[in-house]
Order: sequence, then C-alpha cells, then structure tokens
Amino acid sequence: MKSIDLNCDMGELPESIADGTQESLMPSLTSINVACGGHAGDERTMKATIRQALGWKLAVGAHPGYPDPLNFGRVELELSTEATANCVFEQVKSFAKVATACGARVSHVKPHGALYNQAARNSATAQAIAIGVARWSRDVILIGLAGSPMLDVFREAGFGVAAEGFADRRYEADGTLRSRRLPDALIRDPAEAGQQALLIANRGIAVACNGNEIVVNAQTICIHGDTAEAPEIAATVARTLRQSGVTLHALTL
Repeated sequence: MKSIDLNCDMGELPESIADGTQESLMPSLTSINVACGGHAGDERTMKATIRQALGWKLAVGAHPGYPDPLNFGRVELELSTEATANCVFEQVKSFAKVATACGARVSHVKPHGALYNQAARNSATAQAIAIGVARWSRDVILIGLAGSPMLDVFREAGFGVAAEGFADRRYEADGTLRSRRLPDALIRDPAEAGQQALLIANRGIAVACNGNEIVVNAQTICIHGDTAEAPEIAATVARTLRQSGVTLHALTL
C-alpha cells in the first residue's frame, strides 16, 4: 500500500488562525510547516498554530523564508551564503524554542517561497539552508522540490530528506514550479488538485531532462494554506488519496 505525507504551510495569516480557517484544514493533513518570523509569523502565531496541530496529532516543522514580509518572502534576495545561513538558523532556532515550550518536537524544515525556489536550482542557496539548519540540529528532515539538486545538497550535508510534490501548483516541463507571476500558476479547483495529488502519489512527477522524460517520486505533497479554496482543496485531496488506497502518514527519519 502506498503511503505519503500531506503537508501545508501555516501560521502565515493571523486572521485565518483567529477565524478557524487554518484549523479547518488540519483534519485533512499529516504535517504542517509553520512560518517562523521571516516572511510571516511571530511568537504568538507560532504558539497558536503549534497548539492547534498538536490537537490534531500532526507533525510540526519550521518554514523559514527570506526576511521580507512586505513581499511575503516571494521575491528573491541576493544574500551572501553566511547571511542566508544565519537567517535560516535564527528562524529555526526561534521556532524550536516555541515548539519545545508547547511540548512539540520539530520534525522537519521546509524553506518558503523564493528561498525554496532559489535553492531548487542554485546549489549555493541550498547549501546555505543546510548550514543554517545544521547550526541548530541535523536530527531533522529537510524538504525540497522533487527532482531538484537541492535534495542532493541536503543529503550531502548529512540530513534525511523528503522530496515534495504540489497538489495546487502547476509545473513546467523541467519539473520546476510555474511562476506565480503567471495567471495559471495555482490550481484552485479542488477536484483537479485531488487528481494531481493522486498522480503524484501513484506515478510520480514527469520531468524533461536532456531530451528524455524521467519520473521522480515524492514522499510528501503540499497544499498551500493561504488560498481561499484551501480548506476544500485539502479535504478533497485527502479524500481522493484515501479512497484510492493511499495511506496518509507523516514523515519519519
């Protein structure tokens, strides 16, 4: 029987925490990635999100991004390796302190937005992320784009890794995510997202490489929590996977 983790980026929108929207996604998930003060989030939102996740027995991870809340961490910054590493370290360290106070263990780290996308194609950025997390601990899973070199960099740095696919994002032929600048970058139809998630879980992600098509597997599938359709997308993806015999299970080292 196939098994996959279903994750979601959270702690990014205080209003969704307050009105219950964020928690409404959690019954469909197995893990969450919590914004930890870079692109979004603060101690209050981290605590609230972690406590909600513990109530649903979800794995909890850090979601560090570029320190650019004005652009929600979705604009690439040209930081030095040391500056990027320190930025990641400080966010993960702060998140781990809050998680420990809440009685949670940090199981994984997933970069956010432009930091993630840069690391997917730039080994120096991926290395900076690994350096930053390693300053805190290597006893954690690093999540990266399935089929991308960032996973190799993370492995070489001594981390367990998890390849990630996306239920609610469209892909380019080379396996990269379509730019959010394009109007069709997001999949907003829950049924379509469910079918894409099922394809990723059962078949993998087709990637054009040197004129050939290869298929790369994913261990975790992401749903973004900051879209209006997120609760329905999450519920539909989880239901589609389970009805097709896919077990949902959090990542483990």
